[in-house]
Amino acid sequence: MRTTLKSGAVLAAVAVFTLAGCGASDSGGSADNGAAVIVSATPKPGTVLNPPFEKPDMVLTDTHGKKYDLVKETAGKPTLIYFGYTHCPDVCPTTMSDIAIAKSKLSAAQQAALRVVFVSTDPARDTPKRLAQWLASMDKSFIGLTGNFATIQAGARSVGVDVEKPVKEKDGSITVTHGAQVLAYSPKDNKAHVLYMAGTTAAQFQADLPKIIKGETP
Repeated sequence: MRTTLKSGAVLAAVAVFTLAGCGASDSGGSADNGAAVIVSATPKPGTVLNPPFEKPDMVLTDTHGKKYDLVKETAGKPTLIYFGYTHCPDVCPTTMSDIAIAKSKLSAAQQAALRVVFVSTDPARDTPKRLAQWLASMDKSFIGLTGNFATIQAGARSVGVDVEKPVKEKDGSITVTHGAQVLAYSPKDNKAHVLYMAGTTAAQFQADLPKIIKGETP
């Protein structure tokens, strides 16, 4: 079963993505681009976006400390993009681990073609070195990006992913609230045709990735 989202017809009804609040508190937020969105307690894999999303126009810093133009570097490549942070105790490592497991089941050619991009929502703490170490524990080919928070927030919201500025609580802990969905971009038109909510399993990613890599909608 696939759910197709149409942003034109349901702007008022569905303007909020499910958020993951990692730290002391959780909160909701609104997507700036008026994108159609699902809010569901039971995640469904492979939600089709209609119309599809453009890639966030961001130039950030990768794990080698070099500038990384997301649009240019991933052009023509099947790409998964996730916004999260390395100190996250639950949803971020679970999501990235599930993607890593799914990727490991693909053929060598499919693995080489796929780009998996993790964009930090906590750039003050997520240095290139920390991102490299954290992602290497899952898959050394994963691309980690950090940089200016305002750039990251604007890029995330351009695809309907709400990202809030990290908040330091009275007890010294830091709350980072961010959307927990994965966007899958086609190599054919460089647009996201499929969105995966938090809770999508490794098996579900594995089933869809071969089609995404070929530029097909699962």
